Amino acid sequence: MMNRAFNRRKDKPSMHNPEALVKHHVAYSAKFLGITEVDQPKGTDVVRVAVRKLKFQRHIKKSEGQKLPKVELQISIYGVKILDPKTKEIQHNCQLHRMSFCADDKTDKRIFTYICTEPETKRHLCYVFDSEKCAEEITVAIGQAFDLAYKKFLESGGKDVETRKQIGNLQKRIQDLEMENSKLKKQLQDLEDQLISTQSSPVHETAGSIPARASSTDIFDMVPFTPTSSMPRISNSNGMSPLPPLPPKDRAIDLFGAVPFDPFICGLADFTPDIQSKLDEMQEGFKMGLTLEGTVFSLDQVDSRC
Repeated sequence: MMNRAFNRRKDKPSMHNPEALVKHHVAYSAKFLGITEVDQPKGTDVVRVAVRKLKFQRHIKKSEGQKLPKVELQISIYGVKILDPKTKEIQHNCQLHRMSFCADDKTDKRIFTYICTEPETKRHLCYVFDSEKCAEEITVAIGQAFDLAYKKFLESGGKDVETRKQIGNLQKRIQDLEMENSKLKKQLQDLEDQLISTQSSPVHETAGSIPARASSTDIFDMVPFTPTSSMPRISNSNGMSPLPPLPPKDRAIDLFGAVPFDPFICGLADFTPDIQSKLDEMQEGFKMGLTLEGTVFSLDQVDSRC
């Protein structure tokens, strides 16, 4: 059974309507100092040490400019839920049958705390809150919810214990799924922001990216050939230079860039008189229609200047 320890005063807070705690819940606002593990499931000295520890951490955070987060507490016969006051997202769900101690601080009227045991690890966790006006009232509300839950348990002969456990497990499962859903939403939002940032930023060429093809090249990224375009001198695979470009047709040179040899247009001073005489006779014979078959000419003394 949960132990309740709170400051005894003549003007005790009024009790809530039992129907509100049984069928619905009562809500309070508070500042959440945090959670810390304790050695024992109950005891005033146990929670005093926990409160001192979390207060010290609060002073450190306050010096760093951090503020205590505000939370909403929903109290019913099934437990105490800690929610975000704006989004109503459940941060913690402490089932009532797992709570072993609840108390408000006698030295600091704003502080109240309770101990809850984790079902998986069996650790005892102390939850500490700061409420300027409602610390004792919240403690009384938790105690009233516990009394109503125990009374209902006795009236039913314990038949609803298993049902309450199943409800508690389902609530825990829902809480875990909501937390997982929140994480997935955040990851999705981060991915969407990253995608928008990538689309809005200018595209830069990187190593391995395909550069845009210039409009003056063909589909093979080659410069189209034109008769007037200059061809760069590129070495062949065997190391030899390619042939020079063809000259214009008005120049009397052959395919290899040399002037064709014509023995009949050489100057008169190019050959000796006897050879020139024979050439003249041959030219005269060609003009008269002379044809030669199988004849081999040998000009042994042809001048190298021709």
